[in-house]
Amino acid sequence: MVTSRKNAPRKRTDLFQFVIGITIVILLNYVGQFVFERFDLTQEKRYSLTEATETRLGELNDIIYLKIYLTGDLPANFKRLENATRELLDEFRAYAGDNIQYEFVDPSENPNQEIRNSIYQELSDKGLQYTNIRVNEGDKRSEQIIFPGALVTMGDKELPLQLLKSKIGTAPEVMLNISIQQLEYELMSAIKKISTNDKKRIAVLEGHGEFDPMQIAAAKEALREFYVVEDVSINGQLDALKFYDALLIAGPDSAFSEKDKYMIDQFIMNGGKSMWFIDPVVASMDSIRKKGITLGVPKDLNLTDQLFKYGARINQDLILDLQALPIPIVTGMIGNQPKQEFYPWYYYPLITSRDNHPIVKNIDAVMTRFVSSIDTVGSSKVKKTPLLISSSYSKVSNTPHRISLNVLRDQPDERQYKNGNKIAAVLLEGKFESVFKNRLGPKVTQNPDFRFKESSKPTKMIIVSDADIIRNDVNRNTKEFYALGYDRYTQRTYGNLEFVANAMNYLLEEDGLIQARSKEFQIRLLDKQRIEKERSRWQIFNIATPIILILLVGFTHAFIRKRKYARRKAA
Repeated sequence: MVTSRKNAPRKRTDLFQFVIGITIVILLNYVGQFVFERFDLTQEKRYSLTEATETRLGELNDIIYLKIYLTGDLPANFKRLENATRELLDEFRAYAGDNIQYEFVDPSENPNQEIRNSIYQELSDKGLQYTNIRVNEGDKRSEQIIFPGALVTMGDKELPLQLLKSKIGTAPEVMLNISIQQLEYELMSAIKKISTNDKKRIAVLEGHGEFDPMQIAAAKEALREFYVVEDVSINGQLDALKFYDALLIAGPDSAFSEKDKYMIDQFIMNGGKSMWFIDPVVASMDSIRKKGITLGVPKDLNLTDQLFKYGARINQDLILDLQALPIPIVTGMIGNQPKQEFYPWYYYPLITSRDNHPIVKNIDAVMTRFVSSIDTVGSSKVKKTPLLISSSYSKVSNTPHRISLNVLRDQPDERQYKNGNKIAAVLLEGKFESVFKNRLGPKVTQNPDFRFKESSKPTKMIIVSDADIIRNDVNRNTKEFYALGYDRYTQRTYGNLEFVANAMNYLLEEDGLIQARSKEFQIRLLDKQRIEKERSRWQIFNIATPIILILLVGFTHAFIRKRKYARRKAA
């Protein structure tokens, strides 16, 4: 009876604590319906979405379905990419709810080779690129085809999404890490592309000998996935650019009139964005192939004063770089067939950006042809960010300049290629002054029809000193165009299209989505040589350690219980 009375307060205390615990759990669940918060304890904040991503996911009003072809018997590195994709899509669902649906599919699961090949062909036809990988794990050697990509669907719209990135000279492990870093941006770009109906408008300028539509068809096709793209001629019309958000000038070869310069200037003063792809030097590779020599001469476009006023000067010179695109050169004959070998053509620099700006971060090398240097000048109110820069093994030759294939006969003297990095593309941001400020009379500046502005709203522009960066090759016989950045000789696609698309997205998008490209995860790679050397030791350690720990815990628990009950018995 005494023991029962002693235990009664303890029972009431336990019951009270139980009720309090249940009440707290119920309250937390109730509050959780109205308050939503997620905590990311990783150093790189790898599980935190950007504010722009959270906002856009919350605004989705229709179901977006993603079919990811990245699962099955994959190497460990590709499993990391699969798991990262799955985790990120779960994060997306936390903000978008059921409007994000996904499924992982193994395209190689069917044992029938013919069926597998038909699946591979279907995925290739839809725009997904396969990767042929060789796996070396211990004594095991294997080769397999995987499709590290996805098909994104909303309603009757479907588009391909490549999850695995590529970059010249980058180790596969690093490239996979970069691909994981870019997952949020790539996935959200696809979601934005397929779900956006109200698109901004881009005017592609005509009337000054710019590239014809076929020569920039690849860039326009890519931009049309996000924007409305239309060809526009100014022809002295004041409102020719009024209803556009951005102006694209691609490869003009004749001088701009002062009237057209005025229309472009006032478009910029009113906050319009612009991209300038300018060739300040005339040089023809066709002439070199026919005659073995040509002359690079300056081109007068009557834009020098305007671009100078905005903050950049495109020099009438040519950059030669030892890091260059290889071209085929006939070096002899084998029987009656010419023998060709590839040599780096120093006038075609391959520019690999080392900047962390979201436009160029982690993109592949950009292919250029007869590119010139750019100097940043003018007001400190305009922020100037170099985007594309030649390698440290480059030099500049002023024009007129004699260009000959004979330069490839001898090994280059690296002492001559020590001029350092040269800017080939620059981003300008801020408030610009009109090039016509203090140049026009009051009849123009005070005329309400002209609506003249001498300084701009905050805006942005990108100036590139090689128009060929945006020009794709064309097969005139079949009237087909190649992918932008594709080189027919090396059969490799460089980062030109990604640069153009990222640049326009940065200029036009105010939601900050492109900032997701700036994410950087620390890569923590294992020492492969040490793994092979110490494999057996660590396998034994990983198997034995948990067993030993469990036995120790069991013996300790048994010893404590034995002592506890021995004391009670003695009492």
